[in-house]
Amino acid sequence: MDAFYASVELLRYPQLKGLPVVIGGGRRPQDEALTAAYAGRPGDIPVAAFALLKDYAGRGVITTATYAARQFGVGSAMGLMKAARLCPQAVLLPVDFAAYRRYSRLFKEVILSIAPVMEDRGVDEVYIDFTRVAGGQRDGGRVLARLIQKSIFDATGLTCSIGVAPNKLIAKMASEFNKPNGISIVQPGDLQDLIWPLDCRKINGVGPKAEARLLAHGIRTIGELAQRPLPWLMQQFGRSYGAWLHDAAWGRDERPVVTESEPVSISRETTFERDLHAVRDRAELGAIFTDLCQRVAQDLQRKGYVGRTIGIKLRYDDFRAVTRDQTIAVPTHDAATIRRVAGLCLKRVPLDRRLRLLGVRVASLVPVAPHSADSMPPGREQCSALGLF
Repeated sequence: MDAFYASVELLRYPQLKGLPVVIGGGRRPQDEALTAAYAGRPGDIPVAAFALLKDYAGRGVITTATYAARQFGVGSAMGLMKAARLCPQAVLLPVDFAAYRRYSRLFKEVILSIAPVMEDRGVDEVYIDFTRVAGGQRDGGRVLARLIQKSIFDATGLTCSIGVAPNKLIAKMASEFNKPNGISIVQPGDLQDLIWPLDCRKINGVGPKAEARLLAHGIRTIGELAQRPLPWLMQQFGRSYGAWLHDAAWGRDERPVVTESEPVSISRETTFERDLHAVRDRAELGAIFTDLCQRVAQDLQRKGYVGRTIGIKLRYDDFRAVTRDQTIAVPTHDAATIRRVAGLCLKRVPLDRRLRLLGVRVASLVPVAPHSADSMPPGREQCSALGLF
C-alpha cells in the first residue's frame, strides 16, 4: 500500500492532499480540540488549524509521511524533532492504529476475493500467488494486477503498488519501482537490465551493516555482487548468508507464499516523553514496566499463545540499546510470571544512565490447545513491584 497510514489520514482529511504531512506520536491537546470542534466533519477543518511539525516538542518518532514530506528527507522511524528541522511546515497528525487496522482488513478482503493464495506481511503489505488464478498470466500478470488495484481503490479509496515477478524476492523489489499506484513486471530474462543496476541495499535482507561490509569490498550494485564467486562470498560472509547473497544476486528465491504463519514473538515497548532514571524515577518506571508486562500477557492470551523466552529491551539516553532474555521451563502467558522473569533480566543490565525506551518481549511461542484450562485468559494480574523497578 502507498504511504498507507498517511493515505488513510488523507481520506479523513482530503484538504491535506498534496501537502507534506507527518504521522507520529499520540493524540495531543490540539488534536483533541479539533476533533471536538469539528465532530463528524473532519473534512471541514481549515488547513491553518492543524498542528505543524515545527511546533512539536517531545520524544516521538515518525510512523510514516506523505510523499510530499518525504521529498524533504523525512522518513519513518525518524525522530519528530529532527524531522521538524528538515520540514517545519509539515502538518503533524497523531497515529490512529484502529483506523489503519480497519482499512488493512478491508484491502486484504478485496485481494482474497480475487486471489485467495495470499501471505499477510503486516498491516500494509502482502504477497500473492497468481499461478492458479484465472487470467493470472495474461499480459505477464498486468491484467490481474490492474484488477486488484481498481478493486482496492473502489472499496477503500486507497492506492497500492504491485510488483509481479517469478518469486517473492524480486516481486518485493519490483513493488518499489513505480510508486505510487504503479505496476512493475520483472520477467526471468529481465534480471540483468532491471535488477543488477540496483544498490545491494534494495535486496530485502541486506541491512545497513551488510551493506557497509559489501561496500568495503567494492560491491555497490547487485550486479557487482553477482560477479563475486560463491566460495568467496561464503568465506567473507559465512556459509549460510554468503550462499543466500549469491542466490539473491542471481534472482533465486524458492520461498512459497505462506497463507498461514505463526508469530515469532509478541512484544510491547514505549518511548518516554522524558528520559527516566532507574533510581530517581523508580516508581514511574515500575508502573510502566508492569503495564508493559500486563499488555504483553493480554496479547498472548487474546491470540492464544504461551511463551518460554521472556526478555527486555532498553535504550539509553545516548541511543545505545541493550537486550536480555531468559528461558523458563514452562511456557506462560501469565502477567505476574512475565513480570518476575523480565525483572530478573533487568538485573543483568547496567542502569546507571537515564533510559529513553523500555520494552518487554515473549518469544519461543507455542499455541494453546483450544479447550485446555490454560487457554482461558486469567483476570488482570496485580503484579507486585519485582525486579529493580
